Amino acid sequence: MLAVLSGLESRAMSGGHGHVEHGGNKGIALLISVLALVLAFAETLGKAAQTDALSYNIEASNLWAFYQSKTIRRTTLRTAAQQTALLADNERARKVIDEWKKTAERYQNEPETGEGRDQLEARAKAAEQKRDYARAAYHHYELSSGAVQIAIVLASASIVAAVPALAWLAGALGMLGVAFCVIGFWFPTSLHFF
Repeated sequence: MLAVLSGLESRAMSGGHGHVEHGGNKGIALLISVLALVLAFAETLGKAAQTDALSYNIEASNLWAFYQSKTIRRTTLRTAAQQTALLADNERARKVIDEWKKTAERYQNEPETGEGRDQLEARAKAAEQKRDYARAAYHHYELSSGAVQIAIVLASASIVAAVPALAWLAGALGMLGVAFCVIGFWFPTSLHFF
C-alpha cells in the first residue's frame, strides 16, 4: 500500500486542478484495487464470523435448555422421593426411593453420555466462549470493512478533486482496515470496543 502511495507524490507535483498526471491515476487505481481486495476479505470473514457467532449462540441456548430440563426432572424425582418417604415406610417404597435418588444423581453427573447437568453446563459455557470469540472477530471485520469502504471513497475522490492528501488519507484508512482484519483473524479478543 505504501508503494502505491509513493506514486502519488508525482501527482501532487502536477498542480493543476482538473489536470491529473496519468501515473497518479494508475497509483490511485491500484490503491483502490488493493482496498477492494481487503474489503472482500473483511466482508467474507465477517459473514463467516457472524454465522459462527449465531450458531454457537443457538448451541449454547439449546444446551442451557437441556440443562434446565435435567434440573426440573432431578428436582421432581427428589421431591417425589421425599414425599414417598414421608407417606410410606416399607421395603418396596425404599427401593423406589433409592432408584429415584440414583436417577436424580445421574441427571447431575453423566460422563458416559455427556448429558448430565455438570457436562451440559461445561458444554454450554464452551459454546458461549466460542460465540464470544466469533462475535469479537465479527466486530473487528466490520470495523475493517467500514474503514476500507471509506478509504475507497476517499481514493476515488482524490482523482476527481486532484487532492493528493485524500489519497494519502485513503491509504492510511486502508492500513487501519488491514490492521482490524488481522486482529479479527488472529487476535479478536485483544481489543474490546463492544
